[in-house]
Amino acid sequence: MTQPFRPRRSALYLPASNPKALAKARTLPADVVILDLEDAVAPESKAEARAMAVAAVAEGGFGQRELVVRANGLDTEWGADDLATAAVAGPDAVLVPKVSSPAEVRAYDAELASAPAHTRLWIMIETCACLPVLHDLAACAGDTRLAGFVLGTNDFAKEMRARPGLARTPFLPILTMAVAAARAHGLVVLDGVCNEFRDLDRFAAEAAQGLEFGFDGKTLIHPDQIAPCNAVFSPDAAEIAWAEAVEASFALPENAGKGAIKVDGKMVELLHLDQARRVLAVAAAISGGT
Repeated sequence: MTQPFRPRRSALYLPASNPKALAKARTLPADVVILDLEDAVAPESKAEARAMAVAAVAEGGFGQRELVVRANGLDTEWGADDLATAAVAGPDAVLVPKVSSPAEVRAYDAELASAPAHTRLWIMIETCACLPVLHDLAACAGDTRLAGFVLGTNDFAKEMRARPGLARTPFLPILTMAVAAARAHGLVVLDGVCNEFRDLDRFAAEAAQGLEFGFDGKTLIHPDQIAPCNAVFSPDAAEIAWAEAVEASFALPENAGKGAIKVDGKMVELLHLDQARRVLAVAAAISGGT
């Protein structure tokens, strides 16, 4: 069944152990809030962060924002408790790290067996070992809660010993492969973070690159990145006008049943109608969101 479009232009990581950050998250224009129990939380604060994340989910107040809890891995001392607690809390999704095989997807899915039906499983794509099996990982969406890929480019840089630079050249094949696998199986796919949170021009360029690759949005490490990210991943007035013209033209009686027509002097096909409808769905979801 086709689900209504939900914008995921900006996905902000916040440490679940920080009460001020949790309160501020309810006021920020991010489409997705990721309450982090993993990288952003020190070992001695893991249990406290878990309790605070559960309390935040229960309290609500996030409006239309999608609420995600990032758990520690099952190979850590905190992972099993994170998954069990998240299953009870029932956020929109649980994000898990360093998944490298379909067996791991199924293990995480089993840990969430008691979670509400709306709680989806998102996985971090951030290990060299996962690259040969990206399509196998994505195919798990057919019989598990899996619904999203999130790129972990910092972890890729560490494992690969790469120096990505402004163009992120070492990652370009990975970005393509991840988006293609996600699209083949109907998954959400979010680009990795940009560490240069004070350089918003660089951030905007990296976000635009992610849009070119086909990502739904980008993960963020600082609230200042939200506005430029939302701008990049939102259709502009020209895109919306084009989409409206294409949809209206195909709806004309004289174009009924046609596979290709002229719009503003250019040939467009049914595939362009599909693209136009998605642009309009994105615009409508954004205008009705946070």
